[in-house]
Amino acid sequence: MGKKIVIISLLAVALLSGSYLFTLYDNRFPFGRMWETPAIRPHEERIPMMEKQVVPFEGGEAQYRLLPGDKIMSPVSIKDAEAVSKGHTLYGTYCMPCHGRNHDGNGTVGQSFAPLPGDVRSDKVQAMVEGVLFKEISYGIPGGRQPALASTIAMLDRWHIIAYIKSLGVRSNQKQLEMSPGSM
Repeated sequence: MGKKIVIISLLAVALLSGSYLFTLYDNRFPFGRMWETPAIRPHEERIPMMEKQVVPFEGGEAQYRLLPGDKIMSPVSIKDAEAVSKGHTLYGTYCMPCHGRNHDGNGTVGQSFAPLPGDVRSDKVQAMVEGVLFKEISYGIPGGRQPALASTIAMLDRWHIIAYIKSLGVRSNQKQLEMSPGSM
C-alpha cells in the first residue's frame, strides 16, 4: 500500500511540474497565438450586389499584370489619413495573420512558412516602389511565400494596404530584426 501512495505522489508531482513548465514556456512564446488572432466570420454582412457596367473593357487588373511594377502609380496617397486608416483595418484582416501585429513577420499563421514572412517595416520593403509592392501583394512572389491576393482583396483595398504599410516607415531597431530571414 505504501508503494502505491509513493508512486501516485511522484506521478502527481511530475504532472504538476510538467504543467508548470509548459505554462512558463507558453507565456514566453515570442509569436502570436491562434486565440489572440481576431476572428473573421464570413457572411455576417450581406454580399453587395455588383452594379451594372462595372466590368472594365480597358485598363483595370489586366493593365497592372502587364506593366512593370516601377511603372505603376498608386491612386492612393499615404498622406490621406482616411486611406491609411482603411489600410490599417485591411492589414488587420488580410496581412496580420502572417506579418504579425507588430509588422515584423511574427504572425500566428506565418510561423509555419519557410521562408518566414518578412518585416514590412524593413529597409527593403519601405524602399520598394508602391507599384512593385502592389504586384507582389496581388500576384505573389515567385519562390517566396507571399500568396497572390488579387482574387481575395479588391484592387483599391490593396492600394490602401500599401498606403498603410508605407506610412509606418522604417523600423528604428532594424538590426535586431534582420536576423529573421524572409521575404515580403
